Amino acid sequence: MTEACELVVIGKITSVYGIKGWVKIHSYTQPMENLMGYKSCYLDKGDQWEPIDFEAAKRHGKGLVALIEGVNDREVARGYCQRDIAIPVSEMPVLAKGDFYWHQLNGLKVFTTNEQGGEQLLGEVKQMMETGANDVLVVRKCQGSIDKRERLIPWIPDQVIQTVDIEAGLIRIDWDAEF
Repeated sequence: MTEACELVVIGKITSVYGIKGWVKIHSYTQPMENLMGYKSCYLDKGDQWEPIDFEAAKRHGKGLVALIEGVNDREVARGYCQRDIAIPVSEMPVLAKGDFYWHQLNGLKVFTTNEQGGEQLLGEVKQMMETGANDVLVVRKCQGSIDKRERLIPWIPDQVIQTVDIEAGLIRIDWDAEF
């Protein structure tokens, strides 16, 4: 078993597909087929993660379908549904400077500048959303934030997003706190 803190979720088994044990997978990777390119995949079992291998996988419509190794029955495959698929963080490709994985942004404090030139803590990143036009930070209240509001802040580098400092745990943005 692998500790959850060493893993990053890259997809989810959503439902069964056909009668021979195939499952539908929603991939969080870009492109979606990258999910099947990792050596070590793990399946969420609630309080632990267990290794999982796929015998075959292919694109189907707007998603992926895969055959779990050793599973050849629809009812057995159903037991894998609604579970996250993760990989070790160490297997993720190294990104170029200034690029970030979404999971790295979760928990970062988000600050904006007020009219007097001081910083205001808006909250912390709870998740990212893909909207089509641009990605969006979902920022929720945290200890020390200026209010209890949830904010949706567009991920537009050099316009809205000014600085991302993973080590310091913060993001500085150009954003009106009233939005």
